[in-house]
Amino acid sequence: MKQTRNYNDSKKRLLLKVIGELIKEKRIAKNKGILLLSYEFDISNSSIAQLEKGQRDVQITTLWKLANAFGMSFSEFAKEIEKRLPKDFKLIED
Repeated sequence: MKQTRNYNDSKKRLLLKVIGELIKEKRIAKNKGILLLSYEFDISNSSIAQLEKGQRDVQITTLWKLANAFGMSFSEFAKEIEKRLPKDFKLIED
C-alpha cells in the first residue's frame, strides 16, 4: 500500500511540474509578469508563483482562467499538458 502511495505521489509531482512549466512558458510568451497576470485575471500572485514551481495543486477554475488568459480554451490547455506527459500517463493504476 505504501509503495503505491509513493508511486502515485511521484506521478502527481510530475503532473504539477508539467502544469507549472506550461503556465510559466505561456506567461513569459505573453510578456507578463506574475503580478500583472494576477491582477488582470484575478488570481493571487502567490498562487501563480506556487503553481509555476509545481508546489501547489491547481483548482480547475484557476486553470480555466489561466488557459483563457493565454488565449486558449481549457481543452487546448489540457491537451498541451497531455502532450508533455509520458505516453499513457495515469495518476492511478487500473
